[in-house]
Amino acid sequence: MNNSNPIRRFALGVAVAAFAIGGLVPAAYAQRDPAYDAARSSGKVGEKMDGYLGVVGADTPDLKRLVNDINIKRRAVYAEKAQAASSTLEEYALTSGCLAIARTVPGEKYQAPNGTWQTRTSAPPERDSRCPA
Repeated sequence: MNNSNPIRRFALGVAVAAFAIGGLVPAAYAQRDPAYDAARSSGKVGEKMDGYLGVVGADTPDLKRLVNDINIKRRAVYAEKAQAASSTLEEYALTSGCLAIARTVPGEKYQAPNGTWQTRTSAPPERDSRCPA
């Protein structure tokens, strides 16, 4: 494949991004964005139980736009993957949320099963009883 063709490079980038956010690591694609990485490491955003990213505390227009953009991409991938797995969108998103929360590192925010925002410590995060083992 000729990677100097901008259309082919774009298509390859889309395919890689779709795989990254649709596989077992839905947050991987977003972490390539420095704004996302900064918001995540500063605790302004966190992983939610429903598989989507959430704003922790006060939001700004830029932060809201970043979170909405990531969540739109996640939803599109979840819908495709859920259909392929003969699952519902909600089931697939919940499982993805469980995995994303499990991958948080100390200092990052995540949503606990009771809906509160928690800061990850060196201990495992609190798990929802619906999360796969």
